[in-house]
Amino acid sequence: MKKNWTLFSVLALMVLAVAACSPAPVDESTVLVEAAPEEEEVIDQEPQPVVGEESAPADPQYPNWYSTSLVDVNTGESFSIQENIGKVYLVETLATWCSNCLQQQQEVRSFHDLLGERDDFESLGVNIDPNEDVNLLTGYVQKNGFDWKYVVASNKMIDEISSLYGPQFLNPPSTPMLIIDKQGNPHPLKFGIKSAQELLEAVEPYL
Repeated sequence: MKKNWTLFSVLALMVLAVAACSPAPVDESTVLVEAAPEEEEVIDQEPQPVVGEESAPADPQYPNWYSTSLVDVNTGESFSIQENIGKVYLVETLATWCSNCLQQQQEVRSFHDLLGERDDFESLGVNIDPNEDVNLLTGYVQKNGFDWKYVVASNKMIDEISSLYGPQFLNPPSTPMLIIDKQGNPHPLKFGIKSAQELLEAVEPYL
């Protein structure tokens, strides 16, 4: 009888030990779920203008490049010819390596002095060398003190200018220039360097 009691005691202790080592039942109501990491706040940024994008639907009565969003390297401001119909533009295609272009732009600066400040007139230098970029053009115009509008043309714009006004407009040493009147009509000028006085005489009839 004593042996049986001892065996019963040993079995009882084993049952208690196994119960103590068994994992406790999980109460699903108390399970902690790791919170998902909070998404980083996205700050809306104003889109930067890109040369070659249409800033407005193209008006079929004007060339497509009139509606192209252009960025003035002097101010960083974007604009288009189409949104400024009603102004007269003096447009020159150029490259920074071109000595004739430099001489022509010096004449443009003197022409500005002759013309004076006007709200209905803008000069526009268009860099048409695909190997030159905004940084190069910016350094060039700031070094020479040319404070009117300058832009770098996209390949699409370069192709259209050549198609509309002739391949000579992609030859900077011939100093190609044209006047865009208040109705948006283009008037190409003679090739070669034009003096300040010649530019004044060409522009004044359209003002």
